[in-house]
Amino acid sequence: MNTNLKEDQIAYQETARNFALREMGPYASSWDEDSLFPVETLRKAAALGFAGIYTRSEFGGSGLGRLEASLIFEELATACPSTAAYLSVHNMVSWMIDTFGNSDQCTKWLPRLMTMEHLSSYCLTEPSSGSDAASLKTKAVREGDYYILNGEKAFISGGSVSDLYLCMVRTGEEGPKGISALVVEKGTPGLSFGKKEKKMGWNSQPTTTVVFQDCRVPVSHRIGGEGEGFTIAMKGLDGGRINIASCSLGGARACLEKAIAYMKERKQFGKKLAEFEALQFRLADMVTDLEAARLMVHNAANKLDTNDHDATIACAMAKRFATDVGFRICNEALQLHGGYGYLKDFQIERYVRDLRVHQILEGTNEIMRLIISRDLLK
Repeated sequence: MNTNLKEDQIAYQETARNFALREMGPYASSWDEDSLFPVETLRKAAALGFAGIYTRSEFGGSGLGRLEASLIFEELATACPSTAAYLSVHNMVSWMIDTFGNSDQCTKWLPRLMTMEHLSSYCLTEPSSGSDAASLKTKAVREGDYYILNGEKAFISGGSVSDLYLCMVRTGEEGPKGISALVVEKGTPGLSFGKKEKKMGWNSQPTTTVVFQDCRVPVSHRIGGEGEGFTIAMKGLDGGRINIASCSLGGARACLEKAIAYMKERKQFGKKLAEFEALQFRLADMVTDLEAARLMVHNAANKLDTNDHDATIACAMAKRFATDVGFRICNEALQLHGGYGYLKDFQIERYVRDLRVHQILEGTNEIMRLIISRDLLK
């Protein structure tokens, strides 16, 4: 893998960095504190091409690769991991429609997704099926040109606010082969939402349950064929895992930089914290782990772009390692700040809260280990 970035990749990285500094950083704490969903900021990001980073340019996407997406998400997450993560979900849905949808579906939905005039959500998890996603219960029974949906999705980012919900539903037998993918539009009769969840972090995006009660969805809204939904969902998650790992890199980098600056200023026992060898070693370990995680994420992104045979395993490895490392670095940075790290004014605690969930979503890190070990033992 060539680790040297090309000029255009550096340009995308710098564009995202400047956007994060100007449009996200000054407001991220208030978004978190007041649970504000910054839709207008997201639309400004879309104007830069960040709503469809690896969606085809034919429909308004940027047509870039997964490495470019990783670079962009890392930069955005240095300011607000929560908002960057919602943008990751939106990109995942857009890509799934672009890749597996037909021309009519792409023409109908993608242009407004690319501007974020329409927002999107990914609906796989249910109250009784988290890690065991293939056991989902939401039922879609075909009646003529419609599917009648009944069931419930849980922990849905953008729930109640998004305009499109890409849902995995059961149209056939038990197990993964009986699952299909349907786009449900907001306002469809029978579609409703639960209360807005109160969360530890990720407060700049709403999270709700999504409920279907005799919800009539046109068959023309099915993405791919019947029984192909689980495969589509898993392919979407490969990229989602790279994205969320990249968000962990960004959050960790921001905390590391804050810790370095603090240690150069804070004095105890007559000298700056930066002069204590034990603390220097901790910083050395933090930056080494961060660099190793970044290399793993970029390697996985390259493998996904080239359709490498072990891309899924590389994505699982990168997601497991980067999200564990990212959270640990943020937590270490908080510790290095002492009591000040626990105060919201210093912002470290926000990154700790936001990055904790990265070890759970897009497949828990326990499931990542399962994916990796099964491949080793097959």
